[in-house]
Amino acid sequence: MDYKILGKTGLEVSVLGFGASPMGNVFDPVDEKEAISAVHYALDHGVNFFDVSPFYGLTLAEERLGKALEGRRHEVVLASKCGRYDLQHFDFSRKRILESIDESLRRLKTDYLDLFQLHDIEFVDKKIILEEAVPAIQEVIQSGKARFWGITGLPVRYLAQIARETNPDTVLSWAHYNLLENEINDELVPLSQAQGFGLMNAAPLMQRILSDAELPAWHRSPEEVKAVQRPLLDLCKSYGVRLSDVALKFAMDHPAISTTIVGMCELEIVKQNIASLNQEIPGELLEKILEITKPVMNKMWFEGNPANNI
Repeated sequence: MDYKILGKTGLEVSVLGFGASPMGNVFDPVDEKEAISAVHYALDHGVNFFDVSPFYGLTLAEERLGKALEGRRHEVVLASKCGRYDLQHFDFSRKRILESIDESLRRLKTDYLDLFQLHDIEFVDKKIILEEAVPAIQEVIQSGKARFWGITGLPVRYLAQIARETNPDTVLSWAHYNLLENEINDELVPLSQAQGFGLMNAAPLMQRILSDAELPAWHRSPEEVKAVQRPLLDLCKSYGVRLSDVALKFAMDHPAISTTIVGMCELEIVKQNIASLNQEIPGELLEKILEITKPVMNKMWFEGNPANNI
């Protein structure tokens, strides 16, 4: 396993991060014992960064991860979030954030988080984030219940704008660095280097497009983006490699991104993801992949408060 420093936090994190959202049955029903076994396998093979949220499975993912980490909390860099609690339930008030950290700590069976993040900040008024949520999460840091704080979301330019105004310890951008998206390079990469915050990437498989799994019905990518899955699968098969392995390796190789968070909880999938660290991507194959994806590159949707669509 390779490790990088998470910006100014100084934390050393595995380049492959364990995204615990599937532990909350977010995609499919999951056997709890299987999920716990998957966490233990990841730990045993060097994965030390675990990311979760009370939103995932309406607290179920946190509860299961807490069980899985019992007796091994000292081995991990543990991150959770606050502010988003359901598809349409957002509460970034001081009161709720101070409640949320205590609730997450109980579910995760720990007395502190390494990283506490404002979850999907694009969904509420910017003023709420700047004037209430950021001071509240900084209060949590001062209390010792979390060591560092960060922001997360989808629209990279909005994340960059908020980062400039608040100077977070970390920024988590999802779905903006993979074989179909590279917008993270435009502002967030240079800004992370200028400000020193740790930059994290999530959803490198673009919610299953860059894998052999069936796409969820709720997938919001345009049809022409989803349609590239089949030719990419066929191309990778002709080279004797899995598309998901190539996609993960490509994402994890970004020099400015500290960790790439992948949602996983099935033991075999965790084994595959860890093995992808050793994947060699033939240069010719990557060129052909990028030829296929070029017409649909960066065709990202927006979600959140329309006023934050910059």
